[in-house]
Amino acid sequence: MGIITLDGSMGEGGGQVLRSALGLSLATGQSFVIERIRAGREKPGLKRQHLTAVLAAAEVGGASVEGAELGSQRLAFKPRTVRAGNYRFSIGTAGSTTLVLQTILPGLWAADGPSTVELQGGTHNPLAPSFDFLQRAFAPLMRRMGAELELLCPVAGFYPAGGGQLHAKVAPARWQTIELLQVPQRPIVHARIVLSRIPANVGDRELFTLRRALDLRADAVRIDEVQSPGPGNAVMVMLELGATTEVVTELGERNVTAETVAERAAQEAKDLLAANVPVGPHLADQLLLPMALAGGGAFRTVAPSLHTRTNAEVIERFLPVKFTLREDGGSWVVEVAPATDRA
Repeated sequence: MGIITLDGSMGEGGGQVLRSALGLSLATGQSFVIERIRAGREKPGLKRQHLTAVLAAAEVGGASVEGAELGSQRLAFKPRTVRAGNYRFSIGTAGSTTLVLQTILPGLWAADGPSTVELQGGTHNPLAPSFDFLQRAFAPLMRRMGAELELLCPVAGFYPAGGGQLHAKVAPARWQTIELLQVPQRPIVHARIVLSRIPANVGDRELFTLRRALDLRADAVRIDEVQSPGPGNAVMVMLELGATTEVVTELGERNVTAETVAERAAQEAKDLLAANVPVGPHLADQLLLPMALAGGGAFRTVAPSLHTRTNAEVIERFLPVKFTLREDGGSWVVEVAPATDRA
C-alpha cells in the first residue's frame, strides 16, 4: 500500500484537506504526506486547533507522525491500529472542538468497540460547524446511516475565552447508504438564541428580529442562558426539511448589533428555504465522507462550493469511490458510487 501525497494548497488551501486526510487515513489504514498545509491562509501551517486534530488522530490510530508542531507546513502520517477507548483532548484555545471531533470520527467508527471522547475548546466558532449543527443536523443522519453518535455540550465555548466542553459517544458503524433527494414540502422553522454573560436585552432584540423576519410564532423561538467561561452569543435557526434538519448559525460579534446578527441568520435561512433542497451547503460538506465510507448515496443541494469539490477530490484519493456532481432543474445532485461502477 503506497503513501498518498497531498497538496495542502488545493482548493481553498484551508484545513479541510488535512482533516479529511487524517480521518480517511484512520478509516482505511493508508499513510499520507501532506505539504503546503493551509497555504491559502494568511498564516499557513498548523495552528493549535489543527495540531490538536493531528495529535488526536495519532492517538486514536497509534500513528507515527512527522511534522506535528505549530506552524508546520508538512506532515507525514502513518497509522497503525485504530483503538476504541476513552479519549480526552484539550485544544488549549477557543479552537473548534467540533472540527477535531469530526477528524477522528471515521477512525472511531472503524474501531472494534465503543468509544467516548471529551474535548475542550470552542463549541460555537466562526467558520466551523456549531455544536447545535452536529447535534441536530449531522448526528441524526449518521444514526440513519448506521453510525452511532451521541453528543452533549455541558459547557459552551466562545471566542476568545474557549473553555467549552463537548462529549461524544461513538460506536462502530454498520454503514448503510442513504438518498436525500426529495424536495421539502412543508418546512418547519424554529430558532434558539444562546447567551452567556451578555445582557438579556440582546437576546430579546434578536428574538424580535427573527420573529419579524421569518414570521415565527412566539413559541418558535427560545432564549437559553448557558454556562461558559466567557461571554458569547449565538443565533441558530433550525429548518426541518422533511428527511433532514438544517441549522443556520450566526455568532454575536463585538461592534455588531443584535439586530444585524439575527438578520444575517434569518437571511441565510430564507435563502436556503428558497433553494428548496433537503441539504444545505454546510451539511453537503459534512456528508461526503460518511457517504463514501458507506459506499454510495446521493443528495440534492445548492451549487457545490469549492470546499465541497476539494473534499470530494481528497476522498477519491483514499477510497475506491467516484463522485458525480450535476445540475438538475435549478438545484444540484451529488452522487457517490463505487469507482468500478463508473466509466
